[in-house]
Amino acid sequence: MTDAPLSPGRPEAPLPFRACAALVLTILFFSGAFSDAPGFLRCLDFSLLSGSFGKIAEEFTFLGKGGDGARYGFLFALSLVPGIMLALSVVEAAERMGALRAGQKLLTPLMRPLLGLPGSAALALISSLQSSDAGAAMTRGLSEQGLITEKEKTLFAAFQFCSASSVTVYLSMGVALFPFLSVPHLMPLGVILFYKVAGANFMRLYLRAVEKKEACHDA
Repeated sequence: MTDAPLSPGRPEAPLPFRACAALVLTILFFSGAFSDAPGFLRCLDFSLLSGSFGKIAEEFTFLGKGGDGARYGFLFALSLVPGIMLALSVVEAAERMGALRAGQKLLTPLMRPLLGLPGSAALALISSLQSSDAGAAMTRGLSEQGLITEKEKTLFAAFQFCSASSVTVYLSMGVALFPFLSVPHLMPLGVILFYKVAGANFMRLYLRAVEKKEACHDA
């Protein structure tokens, strides 16, 4: 296995401005930067556009209460579809404008030493912090397009698996603990993100050890 990703085009060609702009806007879209923006700018936030299901009864959505088994699992999976469709549609539009190519060229120098991943995985990484399902679907797309190797996919899975959709979960459920925190509110989130990066690098070390062992065995 190799750390070198396949090129999604002609990396030696100059990047057009629209590719860089699409990359920045897409990262902001998935990052939640516009969640508290005034007026129409909130429409640039992934969580807001994902929306929520209406209530059938006073407290319940179409999932109901007390369901189990395959039927409940089917309805739960169905509830994930809109967010995944939205995320993949945005990424497809961004890709057509050159955002993935811009990410590979501009962000690889940062992401390669930090996580062992190419810059083309940046959008999937940002997305996974808000939605584990969208992040997983986008990672699969990167793999199918040959933009990440099997080794890189394993590293990326290690990053995503640890505290999936960290930002969304922390800012929604963690708010209840804010009054009791004796540290700045964002510090625990920083610790979570640190250990996500650490987990990916522990996997990186493990894979290197396995490769060395296999190389010695073959020799």
